[in-house]
Amino acid sequence: MILDGTLDASVQAAALALQQGQLLGLPTETVYGLAADSDNDAAVAQIFAAKGRPANHPLIVHVADSSAITRYAKEVPLFAQQLIDAFWPGPLTLILPRLPQAAKASTGGQDSVGLRCPSHPVAHAVLQACQQLNPPVWGVSAPSANKFGRVSPTTAQHVAAEFGDDLLVLDGGACEVGIESTIVDCTRGVPVLLRPGAITRDDIERACGTRPLSKEELPAQTPRASGTLLAHYAPNAKVRLMEAGQLQAALEVLGAAGKNIAVYHRSPLKTAASAIHLRPMPDNALATARELFGTLRDFDELGAQLIWIETPPDSADWEGVRDRLQRAAAAG
Repeated sequence: MILDGTLDASVQAAALALQQGQLLGLPTETVYGLAADSDNDAAVAQIFAAKGRPANHPLIVHVADSSAITRYAKEVPLFAQQLIDAFWPGPLTLILPRLPQAAKASTGGQDSVGLRCPSHPVAHAVLQACQQLNPPVWGVSAPSANKFGRVSPTTAQHVAAEFGDDLLVLDGGACEVGIESTIVDCTRGVPVLLRPGAITRDDIERACGTRPLSKEELPAQTPRASGTLLAHYAPNAKVRLMEAGQLQAALEVLGAAGKNIAVYHRSPLKTAASAIHLRPMPDNALATARELFGTLRDFDELGAQLIWIETPPDSADWEGVRDRLQRAAAAG
């Protein structure tokens, strides 16, 4: 059931559903999440079951503001606080040392916890309403509202198509960012980028004065984190990344007989095949991120068996898009 997330009655219904241990389709600025009370182990277990997600693959805890950090994290390093001050609310998740009894079911058995404060007005309203309940809900675990490993949802309709009408979903419109949050590990004395997103390495360095290391540069004791498996974010069709010249050459080899192929491209391309779907990719990384998952879903609905995508530029602003596409291609 989809409710208008801008209505106060919908927000209150959603908060009560979370308090009662139910699941909720929750809009955020990144993607729609499948939400549950982080401190209700049985409710969190429903997330793993509904998604088909391994129980050791941790979830991110969403909070209304930074004051809730003390309920989940033992400490906040100075550089982490600088990132909070710069980017919360927003699409940034911080991995912090976990308090022993906090969000145990959400953290995959680890002694760390991922925390994020979303900026979407509907998500923010729900999290605030949760704090006003008796007893309150202080944090909401909310991985992307899709079956595990598949394309993330960026509209309420995507969530309903994934899980059916029995799930309560708040409609907050299309997601503004469109790909999942940047994840920074803050448990090892320096910032380590575990998953790129709309907040880039350059943004992180400007905010805290330290350029984040990659997980390959500091591989020891890297915590597991959401969306970091090799294969992820995959449509039903097989995805292949190709340079513009390779794309054009492949289209010419197919000629007019080509079919069941969708192409997402920045460079101008030509094809003689009327049954091949060409869709231009924006030149801007943020615009591409905003439409990326919706485009992959559209290609599936068109019946494409292959999706050819022009490889994104090798620059910091495209890192999040490039990461999602590389993982989608690995799933094929």
